[in-house]
Amino acid sequence: MSDHDALLQRYADDFNASGLLAAFGARLSFAPGARKSIVSVDQVRPAMRGGLGTAAINGGVMAALFDVALGTAASLLDPLRATATVQLSMRFERPCTGDHFSCEGWVEQGGKSLVFTAAHILDAAGEICARAEGVVRVSQKPWSKGASPGSALET
Repeated sequence: MSDHDALLQRYADDFNASGLLAAFGARLSFAPGARKSIVSVDQVRPAMRGGLGTAAINGGVMAALFDVALGTAASLLDPLRATATVQLSMRFERPCTGDHFSCEGWVEQGGKSLVFTAAHILDAAGEICARAEGVVRVSQKPWSKGASPGSALET
């Protein structure tokens, strides 16, 4: 495992300890060598199902996971920098159904302080259900120790 992959693993471990992902039963990962952030939900909870009595995943749930995938995709460039999604645009293409799903995010174009990211949501059958684009602000300062995911990383 490269040093960069090790930093991303530590970032994911710290982020997965947060209450945000626990609330959705989700986990963040970065495939070694891959240029994607992956947010997975292994078991869809009943409250995550859509409105109007459908079995599809609720759009608000998908929006939250898009936010995580887009924002953490920017950490692929530098996991020691804090990031924040400042713009998110999404479109739903078909109902997202099944007992599990995932959201994959990647960098489209990276800059010094703004990173343009994209993501899609895959249903249990591996079909794309929704897509998103985002603009992510990257801090010019490293995380403060103890402040957020990746904060315990030594450089």
